[in-house]
Amino acid sequence: MFLKTTFTSIAALLASSAMALAIATPAAAVSKSDRAREAIAAAEAKVHTAETIGAGADAPRDAAQARAALSSAKEDLAAGRKDPAIQEAIRASALADTAIGVSQQHKAEAVASARDAQRASADAARDQVAAAQGQAAAAQNQAVAAQQQADTSQRQAEQANARADNAQQSAAASAADAAAARTAAQLAAATPPPAPQVETTVTTQQPARYHYTRTKVKPRTTTTTTTSAAAPAPSTQVTTTTKVTPQ
Repeated sequence: MFLKTTFTSIAALLASSAMALAIATPAAAVSKSDRAREAIAAAEAKVHTAETIGAGADAPRDAAQARAALSSAKEDLAAGRKDPAIQEAIRASALADTAIGVSQQHKAEAVASARDAQRASADAARDQVAAAQGQAAAAQNQAVAAQQQADTSQRQAEQANARADNAQQSAAASAADAAAARTAAQLAAATPPPAPQVETTVTTQQPARYHYTRTKVKPRTTTTTTTSAAAPAPSTQVTTTTKVTPQ
């Protein structure tokens, strides 16, 4: 649409330029009335082109003045004022050309701005995609780190449970040892100590014969062994030995 309008504008400009050249070139066969009509037709084509491409919005003052000058040219021609009609028509063409140029400039700027906006939008989209990819990678790394931390925590918990089991077993063994020690102590306290063993040996010596007595004392049992011979003579010697053995 823009290219079609541009071609139309260029064609109108060429036509108006040719018309102006024809008007400026003196020709004996062309009357002023015809020249005025041709100038007005060229101006009207330019004004129409300006209004078609939207010059009224881009250059409203120039478009309005071009339309007013065209109306004045038509009025002058109708009143028989051929020279003013020609001048107003030329002025209307110039104003229309100005409006067309401003409109085309605005459209070119709008196209360039749209292209810049499109490029900026594409760049922003690429940045957003890159940022999203970076966030996804960061989230994945965090997930991996969290899984590793969870695995480490699980291993630590298992090790702590193992240590707790070992400690519990050690405590149970210590308690059993303590109970056994208390039981042994109670048994030792309840059992009286054994009586000491007393052994007495009496030895009698004489020249030919001797008398030997042996007494052995044990808890709750006393044993005496006596060996006798003939009565000793006056030179007889008697030796008594007592031995006490604690139990």
